[in-house]
Amino acid sequence: MSVGRPAKFDADRILDAAAAVAAEGGQGAVTVTAVAARLGAPSGSIYHRYGSRDLLLAHLWIRTVRRFQEGFLEAARTPDPVEAVRRTAAHTVRWSAEHPDEARLLLRHHVDELRLAWPTELGEELSRLNAASMAAMGRIAAGCGHGDLRRVVFALVDVPLAAVRRHLRAGEGSPGEVTRMVETAALAVVLESDL
Repeated sequence: MSVGRPAKFDADRILDAAAAVAAEGGQGAVTVTAVAARLGAPSGSIYHRYGSRDLLLAHLWIRTVRRFQEGFLEAARTPDPVEAVRRTAAHTVRWSAEHPDEARLLLRHHVDELRLAWPTELGEELSRLNAASMAAMGRIAAGCGHGDLRRVVFALVDVPLAAVRRHLRAGEGSPGEVTRMVETAALAVVLESDL
């Protein structure tokens, strides 16, 4: 029985190279040739694993979502639901300021458009991509006593994204004042009893 050789360029190394190329030259600079050159690999190695530049970028987007979600889920696990709202809303602003290139990548795509473009290659992975985050926001909604998931999603997803989008497009980090405003807005939406 023979054992195949491990891939010389694993998925994370390829995606790291793609992320580095994007950080230096924008997403338009991410080509299979540029990523291969960055790795010192033949272009065929990239095509063999991903098939196309667009699929490579889609995988980079998924990995970036998962990395963003680590902090989001940690903040959402805060036992006090009010503090969980504050921390989870603030996470998006802080993470975007610390990872502006990755945040710009996340703003360029949406799970639904990628699911339509890559139903066979990515459909299953994309279908469960946000499951843990949605469950966490459901727990926050229940902990706040109203169970209104739509309100919590608006407060913890839509409000922070709107706040960081303008700063990212302008090429500037989100200042601390934006974090405080996002926390205040999220708390007002989640806790307002007359909504």
